Amino acid sequence: MTGHPPLTHPAYGRVRQVTPYAAVLLARNPSPMTLEGTNTWLLGDSDRLVVVDPGPHDAEHLDEVAASGRIEWILLTHGHADHSAGARRLHELTGAPVRALDPAHRYGDEGLAEGDAVHAGGVTVMVLGTPGHTSDSLSFIADDGQYRAVLTGDTILGRGTTVVAHPDGVLADYLDSLRRLRDLGDLTVLPGHGPELPAARAVAEQYLAHRAERLAQVREAVDRLGPDASAQQIVEDVYADVDRAVWPAAELSVRAQLDYLRTPR
Repeated sequence: MTGHPPLTHPAYGRVRQVTPYAAVLLARNPSPMTLEGTNTWLLGDSDRLVVVDPGPHDAEHLDEVAASGRIEWILLTHGHADHSAGARRLHELTGAPVRALDPAHRYGDEGLAEGDAVHAGGVTVMVLGTPGHTSDSLSFIADDGQYRAVLTGDTILGRGTTVVAHPDGVLADYLDSLRRLRDLGDLTVLPGHGPELPAARAVAEQYLAHRAERLAQVREAVDRLGPDASAQQIVEDVYADVDRAVWPAAELSVRAQLDYLRTPR
């Protein structure tokens, strides 16, 4: 992020610069699902900003976001509360419209869809449809003419893997979205949780390999436990080495995987 005030200004609080035009403010909502917390991204400069994912409805966090500069647009990668619950309050603080694929999360007249673009502070933000984690999941390609990055929300995380949130999330869609992100090559990944990653291609390939491995494990578990095995039983079998705090999310992914395996292709 360029422009004024500089990042040492007290208004910036805990903002961390990541690229020449992108800075991140970490929400105070750490958990096994959100890692260190939700990344609220600030794109552009302090005179004209795009905010991606305001995060939870946390007054202190939203006040810090609002103090970071003149906000022109608020964009949502998807509607999960850890990304979107603060959007209405940030809209009230700044007057900036909230744009999302799902109309239920919009504040203003415009939504977001594949191929849309917004501009602020010398940065163009292009919308890339990446459903699968949820049906309304979007990614954003940011470009200032010299440096390109992709903001992936929960489709790709900075650490670990994400949930396919069945029934809204669909595994076939998610795999297609990972392939789209893989095709972006070496763009820096600015995720919704966790640290930034150096290359979309490499991490998307890792995610695809992980999903193929999990699918094979689920298929083997069904063969072993029988066709009437519950998703919970499969989680206990396949995810035995995973923190039990994330087993409810793993069960959603297992349900999505079972649907995928049962669907003729």
